[in-house]
Amino acid sequence: MEITEKAPAKINLGLDIIGKRHDGFHELDMIMASVDLADRITIKELDNDKIVIKSNSISVPQNSKNHAYKAAQVIKREFNIKKGVEIFIHKITPVAAGLAGGSSDAAATLRALNTLWNLQLSKEELAELGEEVGSDVPYCVYGGVARVGGRGEIVQPLPNNLSYWVVLVKPEFGVSTPAVFKKVKLDSIKHANIDILEEAVINQNMDIINKNLSNSLEPITINMHPEILKIKEVLSEAGADGVLMSGSGPTVFAIFDKKSRAERAVNSIKGFCKEVYLVRNL
Repeated sequence: MEITEKAPAKINLGLDIIGKRHDGFHELDMIMASVDLADRITIKELDNDKIVIKSNSISVPQNSKNHAYKAAQVIKREFNIKKGVEIFIHKITPVAAGLAGGSSDAAATLRALNTLWNLQLSKEELAELGEEVGSDVPYCVYGGVARVGGRGEIVQPLPNNLSYWVVLVKPEFGVSTPAVFKKVKLDSIKHANIDILEEAVINQNMDIINKNLSNSLEPITINMHPEILKIKEVLSEAGADGVLMSGSGPTVFAIFDKKSRAERAVNSIKGFCKEVYLVRNL
């Protein structure tokens, strides 16, 4: 039997850093939203007790460093499963892009193995297992729109009634999330207003969302890679309703209410960046 799961990318409508935790991670407060740019994870059982990763992309680690591998490892250990699995990752989402591609692959792997081995785990239980794999995995188990806290383990799903178009622009370089967080200075960071974003999501007010898009990590990553600012400027000049860097970057997203306006922005930015995606929110 083969199980296939979609692994959607995410964007951060808001990302605030509250402080430093005792475990060395930062305390975060975020509004995260899924978009319909997605990898496909296909899983089948093996006779031997091994985890095998395969992919269409050479940028995907095909060993124990892969988040999907770690997710399978956690489930096998937790439930003492002695069967093996082959995990094929059809990669669409850019790597090291601030879109939680690897975390979403892990979450999709958890969901697929839950079905394959009939474990009957709830989303809450899968998200708890996902904490061991990576900070974004618990949110990716749920998907949709959510307020996310802690280091990523506190997930509060929100009404998902918004409708908008998103242009994603990934520069040619990737960004190391740990390298960005190392440069965080808690006494001088720019804070995002997560409360107002949550209220706007609940009230389906895209105007307020677009005016309050904010990411505490954005100035840090822009300082490391000024090209990100140029991408933001091009998208703003192309008529975006709101523009922000996602996660630790370097991908920039722009929100549009109409597809025709989003398509014009894609044409404006394509000469500047090769990796440009026009998607919808999920």
